[in-house]
Amino acid sequence: MPYVNVKITREGATGAQKAEIIAGVTDLLVKVLDKDPATTFVLIDEVALEDWGIAGIPTDEYRRRQAGA
Repeated sequence: MPYVNVKITREGATGAQKAEIIAGVTDLLVKVLDKDPATTFVLIDEVALEDWGIAGIPTDEYRRRQAGA
């Protein structure tokens, strides 16, 4: 019984986009590991942007630096 936790930043992912992520992750586990989709659980957690960091800095600062590079 696979359990997959997907974390994304809270930036307005729609219900349709989340449904596509859930379906895609489930399909991947079926294809690669031959898992039963009926017992495959996918949880999406949305994290506030200020609570997410990359390369030791907050995400918004990281993005600013990348845009200026």
